[in-house]
Amino acid sequence: MLRSKVFTAYLSIGSNVGDKKKNLDDAIDLLGRHDKIDVVKVSPFYKTQPQNYLNQDWFVNAALKIETKLNPHKLLDAIKVLENRLDKNGKSFRFGPRIIDLDIIYYENLILKTDLLEIPHPRMHERCFVLTPICDIGAHEIHPVLKLRSDELLKKIEKIETQKVILLNKLN
Repeated sequence: MLRSKVFTAYLSIGSNVGDKKKNLDDAIDLLGRHDKIDVVKVSPFYKTQPQNYLNQDWFVNAALKIETKLNPHKLLDAIKVLENRLDKNGKSFRFGPRIIDLDIIYYENLILKTDLLEIPHPRMHERCFVLTPICDIGAHEIHPVLKLRSDELLKKIEKIETQKVILLNKLN
């Protein structure tokens, strides 16, 4: 019997509506129940200031290291199903408030750009709220385009952005 190859991916997860920590916990639980996704590591949770659209509540953000048998597009499909299950109304506009938001940050060392999906995430290297939790669980992961480790990318922006990220709590 042939076994499916297992791929490592890193996800960013966030919420700024309702019980934010519970929203993240629920999403992590649902991801872990998927038969082709294993949640390997969860970063600490961070309270972070919104970006782009500032007139909204602060976020709770984290990062996940997963192992999956899904290809990148199937993983995106699974994430969208999960987001729709937890947030039937979805976000009302880009960068707006949301119950749950999941993004694929890294998928192995893949570089992919389609109309629906870009890996590595196109703005991850500009976002302290993505890089800080990623560094907690994968500081030495190398950005396949920029050829820098995640912790090196964070050092480039943390002087500007660190004051916007506050440790909320750490999961075991």
